[in-house]
Amino acid sequence: MRLASYISSIAVAALLACGTALGVSPAVADDGASKAGTIVLAQAATAPPADKAALAPRRENGDMVMGAANAPVTIIEYASLTCPHCARFHAETLPKLKSDYVDTGKVKFIFRDYPLDRIALAGAMIAQCSGPERYFTFLDVLFRQQATWTRGNEQEALASLRRLARLGGMSDTQIDDCLKNKTVQDSILATSVAGQQQFQVKSTPTLIINGERHAGALPFDELEKILKPLIKS
Repeated sequence: MRLASYISSIAVAALLACGTALGVSPAVADDGASKAGTIVLAQAATAPPADKAALAPRRENGDMVMGAANAPVTIIEYASLTCPHCARFHAETLPKLKSDYVDTGKVKFIFRDYPLDRIALAGAMIAQCSGPERYFTFLDVLFRQQATWTRGNEQEALASLRRLARLGGMSDTQIDDCLKNKTVQDSILATSVAGQQQFQVKSTPTLIINGERHAGALPFDELEKILKPLIKS
């Protein structure tokens, strides 16, 4: 998905002109969220086994990270929660990448939001406010149910997003406070702008693998061809 004018206009304005935070009025939630989302989100707070602690999701230098800190390969993904190509990458490629490379200490995975519209920005804010231990589970549910919670107009999509956030354990007060949080909003937008400036990110998803840019939702076999030469046996 190509970069919309949203980033250049809204993001820069928010960062430099200090515009108002994203306002959301309560609405009746869409019933499209599946029961699977409830189960997955409810399991997110479960503490990882002790031997997996070093690989566990965490906040590191402002980034949401999973995998070993000293892994030989670092992958940074720039993605938008409303991008279908990003959803496909998270459904088809990321699970295998996680099991074969992240969970084995070979890859450190960093997710950076690159919202292409206001709905994606709202979803990114909710995920950030959920905390490191639940962050990647929120991403998984939001990508898997993308076609459901993003449908309709903006207010309908935001109502569905609120429903998913409640299923994930956030109260209405926490959701309201999160979506009005200017600091969270500006941090996400600043990350997007920095991605453009540092890595010339222009579309989503974009992977930065040990500093080199790879655009598109790479299938696992193509991604593995890039990873293997970077990992010492």
